[in-house]
Amino acid sequence: MIKSMTGYGSAKGTAEGLEISVELKSVNNRYLDTSVRLPRSFLFAEDAVKSSVQSHISRGKVDVFVTVDSSSADNMTVKVNEPLLKGYIEALQHISETFSLENDITTLSVSRFPDVLSVEKKDLDADAISQAICEITENALKDFDSMRLREGEKLRDDVLGRLAVIESLVSTIEAESPKTVALYRARLEQKMAEVLGNSGIDENRILAEAAIFADHIAVDEETVRLRSHMSQLRAMINGNSPTGRKIDFLIQEFNREANTIGSKCQNSDIAHIVVELKSEIEKIREQIQNIE
Repeated sequence: MIKSMTGYGSAKGTAEGLEISVELKSVNNRYLDTSVRLPRSFLFAEDAVKSSVQSHISRGKVDVFVTVDSSSADNMTVKVNEPLLKGYIEALQHISETFSLENDITTLSVSRFPDVLSVEKKDLDADAISQAICEITENALKDFDSMRLREGEKLRDDVLGRLAVIESLVSTIEAESPKTVALYRARLEQKMAEVLGNSGIDENRILAEAAIFADHIAVDEETVRLRSHMSQLRAMINGNSPTGRKIDFLIQEFNREANTIGSKCQNSDIAHIVVELKSEIEKIREQIQNIE
């Protein structure tokens, strides 16, 4: 099933007491262009996130937003500077003994001395966090792919509908083309009769002229190639692999055949049909710009 290049997906999870949220959104682009935005202290996970994205997406401009909330994390520790505290206590005891003062040292009082207590962040396990971010990214990508598949199904139905119209127009061209030769032969016979009068008409000359004209305006090769292209396009959009670039190239071939038919036709009715044909091809070309 084809996928759209545009989509959105999100997922949340926790790791090391951190609340992690991943959001993805994408728009059309000729190639894969991935941008990952992470908090500065978690940039170590950037390459792993990009790798996860590349395993799911082959084309499009993809923006990945990773947010990390550490407000509920138990990642702070209080440390006691024991050598410094011991020095403070010895100094206080010395003052008490030297000056006959009451030694009223308490835990609370010594904890207030400068640099006795310090608050530090725990070291985070970068590998565990990186792995967790990737797992959450995978869940976001699943949500992202679900949306792209739904959009892809709509694109597929629209393209198939327009292919049916193109097929009908090609059938009309194939039916109308021989009539152009018959009309040309009738006009040729009439003109020759007017010029030659009763002298007689050379039937072989008429047949030769009609054959040259028929060869000049014949569009059999173009319509056969168009039908082949239509068959290829149906196979591509019903397949499972990304085919956006191939379809883009194939639509160029559609246009080439339609332009050749337009340049060959000597019939106003066929000319109008070619205009409709090119209009439908252009609509397909616009749609397939959204296909991965």
